[in-house]
Amino acid sequence: MADLPPIVAPCRHAPARWPALVRLALACLALAAAAWAPVQAMRIKDVASVHGVRSNPLVGYGLVVGLDGSGDQTTQAPFTAQSLQSMLQQMGVNLPPGVALQSRNVAAVMVTASLPPFAQPGQTIDVTVSSLGNARSLRGGMLIATPLRGADGQTYALAQGNLVIAGAGAAAAGSRVQINHLSAGRIPNGATVERAVPTPLQTGEHLQLDLSAADFATARAVADAINRAQGAGTATALDGRSVRVRAPAEPGARVAFLADIEALPLALARPAARIVLNARTGSVVMNEAVTLGACAVAHGNLSVVIAATPVIAQPAPFGRGETVVTERADITVTQHGGMLVQMPEGARLTDVVKALNLLGATPQDLLAILQAMQAAGALRAEIEVI
Repeated sequence: MADLPPIVAPCRHAPARWPALVRLALACLALAAAAWAPVQAMRIKDVASVHGVRSNPLVGYGLVVGLDGSGDQTTQAPFTAQSLQSMLQQMGVNLPPGVALQSRNVAAVMVTASLPPFAQPGQTIDVTVSSLGNARSLRGGMLIATPLRGADGQTYALAQGNLVIAGAGAAAAGSRVQINHLSAGRIPNGATVERAVPTPLQTGEHLQLDLSAADFATARAVADAINRAQGAGTATALDGRSVRVRAPAEPGARVAFLADIEALPLALARPAARIVLNARTGSVVMNEAVTLGACAVAHGNLSVVIAATPVIAQPAPFGRGETVVTERADITVTQHGGMLVQMPEGARLTDVVKALNLLGATPQDLLAILQAMQAAGALRAEIEVI
């Protein structure tokens, strides 16, 4: 019998290959764990908010100073000169009668901000500054103290600071180059809150959760999730957009209670089938619930081409006439054949997309095709045009 090779011989080099095999096994385990990892469910805070806990818009009128000759032209924006003169009078500077201000370093602006809920006096918020006149640029300017008022006319914040403009521009000899927008900017933490807005969070025995979209199934799911976690009878769905919740009376316990119920997971039902059409850009967006019935669609295009050819008529030699240039227009109308395409019935979004791609139509054409398919009863979805 021939001598057999020793069994242990191949094992001499096995330890050298073990690290690579271990790394491969760990990579496979990681991929398997990622594939079997549970998908994060939607939470109550993703679909609902506490009634009365909202932000409030603020607006104010002010002046931006320190511009490098790119401010308002006071002859075309007289309100800028009036505002500047009024500000100087408040500071004790009285101009002689009949003096017209011609400052090119000042611009009239509108200042807007959003006062977040629970904001207290002394805290700061961001503001947006937008040109109101004909200023060429607000770059390098500073907003002087501007009161920001709410819808009730009361002052809730005071804005002031240097503008941050995400753009640049230059002009010379009639040429101009501009990058991004120069007539609007932001002031991070540019406004100080002067007055707080009361919220009904700590008043009453019950709180109300407002859903972001009206849906009876979502309202029932929110109420059921709260009742399972906090006990039966804690939440009641009032309608398709509001849920009433019984909360603790003590402020700290109420905040903890809201933090707990906002983190509860939800198992939402399938949304209603909807297609959103943007008529301005030609965008078409549809959700997964859109289905398509069997139908036949014919789509053709009509193109009109107009070509203008110049025709030059010259007078005879030594004549007294003048050269005349006219145009001859050639108009061609071409109608492309619209082939009748049978659309199969699709029960999934991918099938609907494949069926629509058979037409080879542009997004602008799909706007009309989808509306016609809905009118024929072949498209099972609600169409919303924005």
